[in-house]
Amino acid sequence: PDGKPLSKKALKKLEKELEKEQKKKERLEREAAERAAREDAEGDCAADKYGKAEINMSQKQTNTVWTEVKNLSTAMEGQTVNIQARVQNSRPTGNKMCFLVLREGTATVQGLVDANRDNIISKKMVKYANSVSRESIVSITAVVTVPREPVKSCTVGDVELTVNSLFVTSQVVEDLPFSIEDASRSEQDYEKDPTLNRVLLDTRLNNRVIDLRTVTNNAIFKLQAAVGHLFREYLTNQKFTEIHSPKIIGTASEGGSNVFQVTYFKRNAYLAQSPQLYKQMCIAADFGRVYEVAPVFRAEDSNTYRHLTEYVGLDLECAFREHYHEVMYMIGDMFVYIFKNLEARWAHELEVVRQQYPSEPIKFDEKPLRLEYKDAIALLRKHGVEIEDLADLTTPQERELGKLIKKEYGTDFYMLDKFPSGIRPFYTMPDPTNPDYSNSYDFFLRGEEIMSGAQRIHDPVLLTERIKALGIEPESLKDYINGFEYGCPPHAGGGVGLERVVMFYLGIGNIRNVSLFPRDPKRVEP
Repeated sequence: PDGKPLSKKALKKLEKELEKEQKKKERLEREAAERAAREDAEGDCAADKYGKAEINMSQKQTNTVWTEVKNLSTAMEGQTVNIQARVQNSRPTGNKMCFLVLREGTATVQGLVDANRDNIISKKMVKYANSVSRESIVSITAVVTVPREPVKSCTVGDVELTVNSLFVTSQVVEDLPFSIEDASRSEQDYEKDPTLNRVLLDTRLNNRVIDLRTVTNNAIFKLQAAVGHLFREYLTNQKFTEIHSPKIIGTASEGGSNVFQVTYFKRNAYLAQSPQLYKQMCIAADFGRVYEVAPVFRAEDSNTYRHLTEYVGLDLECAFREHYHEVMYMIGDMFVYIFKNLEARWAHELEVVRQQYPSEPIKFDEKPLRLEYKDAIALLRKHGVEIEDLADLTTPQERELGKLIKKEYGTDFYMLDKFPSGIRPFYTMPDPTNPDYSNSYDFFLRGEEIMSGAQRIHDPVLLTERIKALGIEPESLKDYINGFEYGCPPHAGGGVGLERVVMFYLGIGNIRNVSLFPRDPKRVEP
């Protein structure tokens, strides 16, 4: 260390230490070789019960009965089942036992490969099971057993699988960018142990295929599908017709500048900001009640927690007899139907999500609370918020209003009615008694907007006046206006952001977590 040559005594001591290490290494290698030789001599009683399966090219059908992990129960104790699942984790205990965490969809269960059973499972099979790379897909045959204590680390914890055979059907050949365990942790986990690996949002989204494998994400997108299903189910029962309108259009559908322009052969076209004009044209065509589930494109350079440039729109439009409240309250009933059925029919998925993203179930009334815009402004002012009568609510003001309404009325879900005319689109019907306001409404969940809607102008003269007042050239909307010149019933409707409903219902803090492959101003991949 001091740069001086070693003394003879020190040199001799070093040589002895090196010789000792070399002998230890040789001894360990010899013991390993002898152990391998003994095992080879003993043979492998389980040689035909494990390994890598041949590539599935649909060579045959065996009519094997497969059991889903989520359906395993104590009632199946002693039964032999066939399972296909991913190996989320493996943990050896000595050389005769290996524990596996097997995952399928939103369910996980513990598997046990145990060489202590006479001539059934070999130590080689245990070694092989432990060597299977994480996230590989395996086909196993196992006996359902009931552990002495529930396996708390698995969603199916009241049973365990004693593995009899294990074959890898799809092997992971590259290192994962992050572990499924790390991607599944809650904020509470990090508070308890700050040294745990945190998977950042960009890392998740850059490797979305891996991220989507977590049981939480699997459940989130089952719930997203459920919201779309319930939207369709309710409206179909209300005699609505599903439509499919074009997404390449000749002019901006909302009359604004937040639109994506695309080259369409020798001229320009636009990606639809909403199906608004086509919904209304269908009402003019006597469809009566229509809805659509389709992508919506917004060229807004907003990099917030709740904005996307492409999202799934749940849109509806409905003719009414006397008053737009007929439609508004029907929409309120639709949301109540969705919320109640999510809790009743998708309870398992909600439980899975709330393990990672804890939240209280939303509170709502059978008949949703309705407040007029001016009353909301008054409530905010009463609690010290400065805002003009006809000003649009900012996001912080929306959230503050949600807290005040929750405190005063005990609900997370409510409607704001009679918005100022100046902050609504050109096709919004003015209030008949005060032109500063309009027959328009928004729906809010946990203090954030999930739907915007209104009575539409169905009179062509008034519609043309409104279009000109906003500086839009009526000629660019002639096909739309013409539909009303031939007569059109009064009608109202709205547009729902699917991702926003899921995000706020589940209490998840960023909309990108509930968008399958999100698009925002900075992201167009993967």
